[in-house]
Amino acid sequence: MRHPFRVREIAAQAGLSEATVDRALHGRPGVRPSTARQVERAIADLQRQADQLQLGGRTWVLDVVVQAPLRFSVEVRAALEAELPGLRPAVVRARFHLLDGSDPDPVVAALRTVASARSDGVVLKAPQHPDVVAAVAALAEAGVPVVTLVTDLPGSARTAYVGLDNRGAGRTAAHLVDQWLGADRPEGGDVLVVRSGSADLGEDERAAGFAEVLAERRVLEVRDDEVDPRSVVDDLRAALQRDDDGAPAPVVAAVYAMYAGAGGATAVLDALAQHGRAPRVVVVHDLAAEHLGLLRAGRVSAVLHHDLRPHLRRAARVLLQSRGGLPGPVRSWASPVQVVTRFNVPRTGEG
Repeated sequence: MRHPFRVREIAAQAGLSEATVDRALHGRPGVRPSTARQVERAIADLQRQADQLQLGGRTWVLDVVVQAPLRFSVEVRAALEAELPGLRPAVVRARFHLLDGSDPDPVVAALRTVASARSDGVVLKAPQHPDVVAAVAALAEAGVPVVTLVTDLPGSARTAYVGLDNRGAGRTAAHLVDQWLGADRPEGGDVLVVRSGSADLGEDERAAGFAEVLAERRVLEVRDDEVDPRSVVDDLRAALQRDDDGAPAPVVAAVYAMYAGAGGATAVLDALAQHGRAPRVVVVHDLAAEHLGLLRAGRVSAVLHHDLRPHLRRAARVLLQSRGGLPGPVRSWASPVQVVTRFNVPRTGEG
């Protein structure tokens, strides 16, 4: 692969030794295929960021470790790369570790790699798991600050949390459902809540806020797996056929998808349609391309949107502040959610 970068730059981006990178670049024996791909990804990252960075002086290297469906991980990467120019006079490079599934082991492995790769800080989205918390503690002990993104790790040694006010988002979703269904008629239908299959504090907070405000209605809960797109369909089928103590069959009048996994909102709505259910209210999170299309088609009532760009900009600034690279206090930041209908789609949702 032709590129204008020095071996030292590629090694820093990939988190590898210069000798390993040199062997990979020249096709010498003893380089594993996974290592070669790591070098290729590092070069691709450098090429994407080359027009955003003015090299020279102190360069800060931040690692972004995200375990999420690919569509969200890609949005995180694009948002941070778009914000890099705004961090000047600081010069920042980002290394991305984008992971799928729900197994915490790859997250722990990535954090251990970061600890030995001369990182100046970590932006982390990961499930709440003791091994992840321990890995964050090891980074803190090594002097590497960690900012949690979108979902927090309370009780960990993380430096700060940056992202959505998840409890407030859940309350907002419940308010919208009650307003559109009629809060004085709780018997008017059941509510379907879609969650992920892993432990996630952000979702727990959304669920708690939703329960606080929602009128007395029957709530059905299904899981959208991070990898298997059929999982949510199978789970939904079982939920619709459930007969608890002779209770009537569920009639889904509203859907609150607080998470979109491999199946996504489209799979949920299509499965409901196949069972003859047409929810009157559908509230989803994140203005991704799929949700934007559903919103414009009238299949989604509202999207609870939080722009990732200011979140990533704030996360990067907090990391630099904690290392003395930028002035200002180091503190957490939880932003309120924005309610988007087809009448007020922001420009950030067009991409």
